[in-house]
Amino acid sequence: MDSSDSRSPIARARALWRVRRVFWLLVRRDLKVRYATSTLGYLWTVLDPLLMSLVYWLLFTQIIRRDAGLDPYLVFLLAGMLPWNWFNGAVSEGSKALRASAKLLRSTDLPREIWVLRVVVSRGVEYVLSLPVLFVFLVVYQKSVNPMLLTIPIGMVVQTILLTGITLALAPLVVLVRDLERVIKIVLRLAFYSSPVLYSTTRLPETWQWVYVANPLSPLLSFYRTGIFPELLNWLHLGISAAMAVVLFWVGWFIFMRLERTVLKEI
Repeated sequence: MDSSDSRSPIARARALWRVRRVFWLLVRRDLKVRYATSTLGYLWTVLDPLLMSLVYWLLFTQIIRRDAGLDPYLVFLLAGMLPWNWFNGAVSEGSKALRASAKLLRSTDLPREIWVLRVVVSRGVEYVLSLPVLFVFLVVYQKSVNPMLLTIPIGMVVQTILLTGITLALAPLVVLVRDLERVIKIVLRLAFYSSPVLYSTTRLPETWQWVYVANPLSPLLSFYRTGIFPELLNWLHLGISAAMAVVLFWVGWFIFMRLERTVLKEI
């Protein structure tokens, strides 16, 4: 029995650490394949959130002229759209990771979590690679930044933990319940509008603040923006988000471990 079959989380963590070089090779392979099969390659990482941000900027500042976020609104949008793209892409692809890697899952003795984690990390690398477009617009709008911009890595750590828990839980469930894939698409669409991607949390009525805090992604998106909009900083909300991320991490890993053998029989 290989270490990935162990029910001990410590043993599984050690197994993942032993294959860390293989893991990074898989992450690099994912990025190369994604860019190699596209004419524009890396530019898609930048164009997708940029074009979507431009559409919403036109809608809310030029057409409807509704005060949804902070000024400059295009910078506000990009600062939230980039981490959202990471979240959306990781959940969409990570939930299908076991089914997509079925042959490798059966033919290798690598820890099975690795096939899910590589999606989370490769999408995180894409987030980092897309940050230059945000900095370009900071220069264009002559928007000053504060030292809180250096806390982006903290947000990335919390988001990685959150995404790992969510994708580890969903990946085996998608194999066992095929219709769940469509449900995830609908939930992600709802999550986009229920999270402060397009609007500022300062625009929410006080009676809705508890809904905002109950969504672990919401304080996280606001935290990413604090280097540009310091008035959004709230360490308490970030702490709650981090705590929920840790809980979801352990719940997701538990679900993954419990369903692993069943998934192997199914694929």
